Amino acid sequence: MQQKERAQRLAALHVKGNPLVLHNAWDAGSAKAIASAGSTVIATSSWAVAAAHGYEDGESIPLSVVEHISARIVGAVEVPVTVDVEGGYSDDPRVCAENVARLIDQGVAGINFEDRIVSGTGLHGIHAQCERITAIRRMADARGIPLFINARTDLFFGTGAASVNGLAEARERATAYAEAGASGYFVPGLIDLHTIAVLCDAIDLPMNVMTMPGLPDVQALADAGVARISHGPGPYLRAMEAVRAAAQGVLR
Repeated sequence: MQQKERAQRLAALHVKGNPLVLHNAWDAGSAKAIASAGSTVIATSSWAVAAAHGYEDGESIPLSVVEHISARIVGAVEVPVTVDVEGGYSDDPRVCAENVARLIDQGVAGINFEDRIVSGTGLHGIHAQCERITAIRRMADARGIPLFINARTDLFFGTGAASVNGLAEARERATAYAEAGASGYFVPGLIDLHTIAVLCDAIDLPMNVMTMPGLPDVQALADAGVARISHGPGPYLRAMEAVRAAAQGVLR
């Protein structure tokens, strides 16, 4: 399958009401294990990738290292690969696009791209984030790759940005991001089923949620209209706990 076909396949797997469930990888070995279990897509978790290579989350891991890991993952599996690129390693739209181009050169079919200000606090303004999404979309289109841009909003995830009008802003951002060229909408931290259903119904983009305590089960999320469920750093944390437990057993 060529890169363009992988990107098209990735988009086709995002169906409202029939969620794509992703157990996120952190290196080629974990990607191969996940693919061998039957996963139709490999998605990375920036937190897990960073932790697995001795870095903190928040773009501490050099982009060159992310490139290398992405290339190894793409070469290890036959399915589409989508990479968590955090905030694109720059606030500047042009530089963001150039950085994502480096990942496209490694064969990736999609990205997660967040609106959190990685080097500061809060979120990028809607207009500023849209400029960054548009720059990435134009770059990918110029290369002939229908890159799946999963536009992440951290309104509900650790930024304190969501207010009593959080749902309204989530809708506004989804609409604006879609117009800017986003392919999907990722809302980590949102776990209330009613709010998830209302948002799924209100937006055109396929919606992605992240597994965390309190999130409803897959069937309930499917009924609400969710199109993608990510496990985030969970698989890495469970794998490392298994390693730790095994090591303790041997040492004893």
